[in-house]
Amino acid sequence: MFLMVFPGMISRVLYPDEVGCVEPSICTKVCGTEVGCSNIAYPKLVVSVMPTGLRGLMLAVMLAALMSSLASIFNSSSTLFTMDIWTRIRPQARDKELMIIGRVWILCIVAISICWIPVVQAAQSGQLFDYIQSVTSYLAPPIAAVFFLAIFMKRVNEAGAFWGLMGGLVMGLCRMVPEFAYGSGTCLKPSNCPKLICGVHYLYFAVLLFFCTAILVLFVSYNSPPIDDKHLHRLVFTLRHSKEERVDLDWEEVERGRKARREADEKKTVVTEEDQIERGDRSIMMMIIGWFCGISDTQAPEPTEEEVAEASKQLPDISEDPLWKYLVNANALIMMSVAVYFWGYYA
Repeated sequence: MFLMVFPGMISRVLYPDEVGCVEPSICTKVCGTEVGCSNIAYPKLVVSVMPTGLRGLMLAVMLAALMSSLASIFNSSSTLFTMDIWTRIRPQARDKELMIIGRVWILCIVAISICWIPVVQAAQSGQLFDYIQSVTSYLAPPIAAVFFLAIFMKRVNEAGAFWGLMGGLVMGLCRMVPEFAYGSGTCLKPSNCPKLICGVHYLYFAVLLFFCTAILVLFVSYNSPPIDDKHLHRLVFTLRHSKEERVDLDWEEVERGRKARREADEKKTVVTEEDQIERGDRSIMMMIIGWFCGISDTQAPEPTEEEVAEASKQLPDISEDPLWKYLVNANALIMMSVAVYFWGYYA
């Protein structure tokens, strides 16, 4: 409220012809888009009102926050693709190959993000916050439903989670694609999106999508074999305090990957003196590129079965002191009550 809503209202009052423009020609002249210039409310307020020193500091903080968010998103996407998809395509891939694939994937994501900028500018009447919330409402509820059920219900299995995610993604895309194709419309030009698809507000659609995904997950899970408890120790709420050894579901696949990497290492010939000389004569540019990409010629040794077993035994203790447990819970209830009060008061 104080960080986003009030500054936006102040900026709209101070600059009604720029931030609150309605005519497409004026909006295009001000911010380069016809649907509205609400996105420039905060930067316009910072640049026009704050003094020179604070103005530069505030812009630097905004850019730093943006870069931090983008870096975390790109790194997470790279990790998901490299470790969950590429390792299935090439189980024998070494760390150097995975590092290169991760860097290339980040470049692809950056290119896609740049190409998506016009869609962001034209969506939700040019209001970036509404666009973020709408996309989240179309894509996030399936993930939230699967995670919630997987934590609190042991009966949920891999098949239920997979088909729940796929079904929820299809339902979300069936709403998101037509809305972006037809556009959200403006005061002068309403959207032609059918009411059957776009008639429900995206926040209500998020609630419906959550429950539809949950029903699909439970239906598939209860019609397929359950997961044995030996695979669920410390992964579900009811077994969070279990001290028994957990057996991974994909241990066979992990073992196949280790075996493939060991066989690849055994096939490599011993490095000769000529290879050492050739490696030493590498150009400085290649060394700089390798350093910049985090690529090293030295390969970390594969952990032995004994080392893996020893690491799995060192389990963190999640037991809580009752005093601090109740204190934290009480503070959480107080903060939730205050948040609900302010929400209702300003609504």
